[in-house]
Amino acid sequence: MPPEILPPELAAAFPAAGRIVAAQPSGHGHINRTFVLTAEGGARFVLQQINGRVFRRIPELMENIRRVTTHLRAKSPRGLELVPARDGAVFVRDSAGEAWRLYRFIAGAHTVDQATDPAQARETARAFGAFQAQLADLPGGRLHETIPDFHHTRRRFDAFAAAVVADPCNRAAAVRAEIAFAAAREADADRLLGLLARGEIRERITHNDTKLNNVMLDDATGRGVAVVDLDTVMPGLSLYDFGDMVRTSVAAAAEDEPDPARVEVRLPFFRALVEGYLETAAGLLNATERAHLAFAGRLLAYEQGLRFLTDYLQGDTYYRIHRPAQNLDRTRAQFALVRGLQTQEVALDRIVSEIHGSP
Repeated sequence: MPPEILPPELAAAFPAAGRIVAAQPSGHGHINRTFVLTAEGGARFVLQQINGRVFRRIPELMENIRRVTTHLRAKSPRGLELVPARDGAVFVRDSAGEAWRLYRFIAGAHTVDQATDPAQARETARAFGAFQAQLADLPGGRLHETIPDFHHTRRRFDAFAAAVVADPCNRAAAVRAEIAFAAAREADADRLLGLLARGEIRERITHNDTKLNNVMLDDATGRGVAVVDLDTVMPGLSLYDFGDMVRTSVAAAAEDEPDPARVEVRLPFFRALVEGYLETAAGLLNATERAHLAFAGRLLAYEQGLRFLTDYLQGDTYYRIHRPAQNLDRTRAQFALVRGLQTQEVALDRIVSEIHGSP
């Protein structure tokens, strides 16, 4: 959809938005297409096309989002609000069969792609911790698993191993070092899954994509005001959410940094994440979860590196790329972060103990 052009069928599908006079592309996400709409009179909305290739259970996904946003807005009215379609549905399909949804724009807030100050990391963690805490009493039964086994690291490893064997694009020979790095750390894939199987940690409602730009920060105060991008909200582990915050906030480089040497672990950012998360989520966590906060960051960096490498081996079919070998750059940056977190393991565990006390 070119800028400032909105198909009439979509404009007509959401009458509550009024007459739309402009549509501008927004965001840099890997998966969905997003546009900011301006209505006559100045009201703004966020229109998203849901990627049906990635999200194959769109009705269930949108039912999760409806339940979660309704529950959260009762506790924090500045959160995401779905705009219903003409028939009251929470999404519509266009003439090509593509699914679209509409949110009210959250004014007076912004997102940032990379943490440049520990305060941003602290607010990210505080917001996601509050998100988990506020959903602990969600009524209505278990949420749908819209992407089954999303953070099932064993199955992510097995998919990677299968991609190496199949090698459909003849790329494996050029990435032997990355393949060996991943294989050497296979045991990590089972660590949290083993704790869950033994009942030492428990399933919760989690966001599962806890990067900094999924928290909106207040323009004036910098405080987190809303968690967004709820497509992956479903049953999961609190450690997955915290680990992904570590993965996306502590590195002193972008996720697709071409030079792995620039991927350094920033300990003040990790400390800020622990402070913010435990401020709002400490009451949810048991001693085993607290003891694995530092490990969770390393695991999620490892898992994401596996996913990027798998996609690279398979021909870049999942993540959107903007240059050749971008998925390989992403892989190397994640694996560099794994190395850094492993090197700093003692320091990271000490930070957790200093903030919350030894388990």
